[in-house]
Amino acid sequence: MITHIQGRLVEKRPTDVVIDCNGVGYHLNISLHTFSQIPEGENLKLYTHLQVKEDSHTLFGFSSLAEREIFRMLLSVSGIGASTARTMLSSLTPVQVREGIAVGDVALIQSIKGIGAKTAQRVILDLKDKILKVYDIDENSTAQSNTNKDEALSALEVLGFTKKQSERVIDKFLSQEPQANVETIIKQALKNL
Repeated sequence: MITHIQGRLVEKRPTDVVIDCNGVGYHLNISLHTFSQIPEGENLKLYTHLQVKEDSHTLFGFSSLAEREIFRMLLSVSGIGASTARTMLSSLTPVQVREGIAVGDVALIQSIKGIGAKTAQRVILDLKDKILKVYDIDENSTAQSNTNKDEALSALEVLGFTKKQSERVIDKFLSQEPQANVETIIKQALKNL
C-alpha cells in the first residue's frame, strides 16, 4: 500500500526513524544497515514495507529497494518474522545475506542472533533458487572479491557516482583482476568513470 515515504527527518535512532510528510509523522522501523545509510540532513526517502496484523500496523523502512526485497523474501520463510528479518539485515548487509544464501553458507546465516541451525538451513533451502534467479548470482563466485566489490561500490556511491555505472566499470575490471583489493578497485573505477 505505501511503497515509500519521503520527507523531513525528525527523529533518528539505530532501530527507527520518524519522517514528517506535510505535517504527518511516520514512524518506521529500520535495520542497522539502513541506519548507517541515512545521510545527514533533513530530507529523507525510505522504501517501505507495511505489515498489517490484527492488533497493529507496522511500517519498516529501507535505504534501498534491494534491502526491501531481501526483507520480503526472508518473511516468506516459515519461522522468520519481521523482527528476525530485521535482525538479519542489522547483523549483515543485504549483499552478505544474499551471498550467504546463494552459496549455502549455513554458518554465516546461523551466526545471526536468534537463528539456529534448522532455521538457517530452511532459509537457504527456501530462498537459494529465488536469490540465484532474481540476482543471477554465479554459485562459484568468491565471497572475498564480492566483499571488496561491495565496499568499492559503496565508496563510489558516497563519492556521488551512480551504482549502475560504477558496477559496470568494477565488473569489467574484476573480470581481469578478480583478486584486486578495495583500494585498487576504487582507483581503477575512478579512472574509468
